Amino acid sequence: MTTPIVRRSTNQSRQSKEPEKAKSLLLASRRFAAWAAEITLVVTSGLIPFGIGVYANSRSDLNRVPLNPVLVVTQRAIARPLALPVSYGIPNVAWPTNILWTIALLAPVTLSWWQLYLLAKTGSTIPKRWLKLRVVNESGTPPGLGAVVIREGVGRWTVPISIAYLLWRYSFAFPNLGLFTFLSLLMIVGEGIGLPSRQGRRALHDQLAGTYTIDGLLASNKQVQSADGNDQAEEWQEGNEELAVPQTNQSPNLWRRIQENPNLTLFGVGLTSMTAVLATLIGTQVYIQIQQSQRATKQINSQQFLELVKQLSPNSRATNKERETAILAMGGLDDPQSIKFLADLLVSETNPSLLDTIQQALTTVGPKAIPELKNKNQFLVGELETVGSTATQERELQQGRLQRNQKTINKILSVYSGKIEGVDLSRTQLGQSGTPGSSFFNLVLDNVDLSGVKLKSANLNQASLKGSRFRGVGEDGRWDTYDDAIADLSQAQLQQANLTDANLSRVLMNRTDLSRATLNRANLSNARLFDAKLNSTQLVGADLRNAVLERASLTGADLGDANLTDANLYAARLGRVSAIGTQLSFANLTNTDWQGADLSGAYLDRANLSNANLGATRLTGAVLRSAQMENVNLQNADLSLADLRGANVAGADFKGAILAPTKQDPADQFVQTPDLGSVSAVVQGVDFSQAKNLDSKQLAYICTQGGIHPRCP
Repeated sequence: MTTPIVRRSTNQSRQSKEPEKAKSLLLASRRFAAWAAEITLVVTSGLIPFGIGVYANSRSDLNRVPLNPVLVVTQRAIARPLALPVSYGIPNVAWPTNILWTIALLAPVTLSWWQLYLLAKTGSTIPKRWLKLRVVNESGTPPGLGAVVIREGVGRWTVPISIAYLLWRYSFAFPNLGLFTFLSLLMIVGEGIGLPSRQGRRALHDQLAGTYTIDGLLASNKQVQSADGNDQAEEWQEGNEELAVPQTNQSPNLWRRIQENPNLTLFGVGLTSMTAVLATLIGTQVYIQIQQSQRATKQINSQQFLELVKQLSPNSRATNKERETAILAMGGLDDPQSIKFLADLLVSETNPSLLDTIQQALTTVGPKAIPELKNKNQFLVGELETVGSTATQERELQQGRLQRNQKTINKILSVYSGKIEGVDLSRTQLGQSGTPGSSFFNLVLDNVDLSGVKLKSANLNQASLKGSRFRGVGEDGRWDTYDDAIADLSQAQLQQANLTDANLSRVLMNRTDLSRATLNRANLSNARLFDAKLNSTQLVGADLRNAVLERASLTGADLGDANLTDANLYAARLGRVSAIGTQLSFANLTNTDWQGADLSGAYLDRANLSNANLGATRLTGAVLRSAQMENVNLQNADLSLADLRGANVAGADFKGAILAPTKQDPADQFVQTPDLGSVSAVVQGVDFSQAKNLDSKQLAYICTQGGIHPRCP
């Protein structure tokens, strides 16, 4: 095989180290600039459509549709390894946002593969071509797609980021993403600096792929001659060992090493094969023994089960004490057939003392008994619906059976608090219903850990859940990570339920009915309450920061002192709401209906109130600084002492609105109005040029207090 030789002149060999260092530094800076340009192109191709999509999503005049499932899957796939908070459900976005965010996902991927293709076929990406750089293999030709994938995919990104991820994941820094980003950049830069080799310092990705980064400008003017005198390759930058073509016989790759050492290779293959065979034999033997042990245990349990069933049969002559002992023994079997038998016995038995023992046995079984109890619960509910209200005696019998079932579930959830993650109680009736033949059972789970329990479409009406936790930290012991145990309460019935001080952060509650429920001081931050019913609900002091209340109904609710900063209430219905002193800063309130609401002293600074209906609302002392109030309806609203500085009121309807401050009612002294310094600060600098239906008194007030309008003198 012909070995390329780099020819150097006598003068070149005597060059000082300073020019060589200068050339190396210049080349390194160009390589870094090319890499930075490549990353910038990829990132920009995604950021531009993503940013436009965010802007489109903020528009209130665009139809909203569910987020593209591909984007949802991608979001969750990224969130899991980075320990980001889980996001249940598919959010609604403006229809252009779906298209733009899909482009933001596909554009960087497409551009990255195109750059890889150019690098494989020509040795240069677009930025490398601009900066006169080339990547070649040992033969001085473009490296090819396989080598490029190893170079970029494995060496440049996978190895350093994997090391950074392991250091981050299993250190005190987890789950701080800022520190992970810093570690990743540090590893990438360290990998790019290179490792010592016989040819100088080469980056790990170049050593793995067998490639070299050369100065394309010098390579186009100089040539390398082979040993026989024929010009076969380009001469690379002289005086820089990193760019000199290595002799082939000095850097054998893996395949050459295998060819040179066949005996060692065969020994390695044989040792690996023997180890695999031995591991398979041991694993098979262990599996067989486990299966035999399980079959023996199952056979013993079956024999014990049959004996206990005979003892509990109606025809047996066993005493109540013996029956109780048999029931408790059956609960200790922890066997599916024994659990089913106990669940059936709970429905059919009428002896009160035995019923308590059955509940105790099922409680001993624990969460494993929940699926069977759930099935029985749904069966009994169906029986009640069939009976209706005509057969009173039969209905009372079925109600009693259902109540026993509900009490047993209640007891298991209480006893195993914090150990019931993943328990599925969807469509289970654990509360009261207004339909004929309903149960009168009240669920009581105060201060219970219900993290991760599935209660979708469950009936929890009038349940007492004060201080209960519907969200836990998960296995990693840290909040706001992907493995957080979060309950699912979507479409559940929670009418008149008491959830005071409950932790419902990030809980999925889409279309949940919380009418007339009590949620005072509850933690609902980041909760998803899309299209939920919160009519006449008590939410005094509740934490609703970043909550999604899109299209929710809060008519008549009490939001006094609640915190809804950055909450999304798009198209929510808030008529007659009491929101005295409520924090609504930066909230999305577009298309909301507040007619007749009391927003005295509320903080609405920088909130988006475009197209909102604030007719006949009380906004005395409200802070509306820099709020977006385009086309808002303020007819007959009381804006006395409201701070409108910086607000956009283009298209706002002020017909009958009260702008001039009136003497405050002594009964309202508890309302803390903002310290404006003087009344003139209320509308000072506000442009009312495009406002609608301003009468002469309103104009006079605006003009005298520093507002802007064409009719002002």
